[in-house]
Amino acid sequence: MRRRAGVAGALVCVLTAGCGPLSETHRDPGNSHQVATGAPSGRAEAAITITQGRVSPPSGWLEVAEGRLVAITVTSDVADELHVHGYDLAAELRPGVPATVRFTANLTGVFEVETHRSGLVLTQVAVR
Repeated sequence: MRRRAGVAGALVCVLTAGCGPLSETHRDPGNSHQVATGAPSGRAEAAITITQGRVSPPSGWLEVAEGRLVAITVTSDVADELHVHGYDLAAELRPGVPATVRFTANLTGVFEVETHRSGLVLTQVAVR
């Protein structure tokens, strides 16, 4: 009986931990981590706009299968730098000019995409 209680307690901890955000690195999480793409297969694409310090759509996560292509296009109303953590990719953001980072998702995990100067979290890429 005691063993069952321990197993049940461990299961509750695992299940509730899985319901939290994908990463604790969010400084400005926006909403409930909406999925930016439907399925984890194929090509993952996201189009993000930054206007007056607001991210649209609100920051969430982009799910992609390992080995697939990822394309993230960001249009900002101010100059900044786009950065994909883990992949160490960057793109200069010029006001009103879309900038796209493309890469093959060959590292598994969750990787934050942010702006460096304004410190906005744009999305997180979950590679599984």
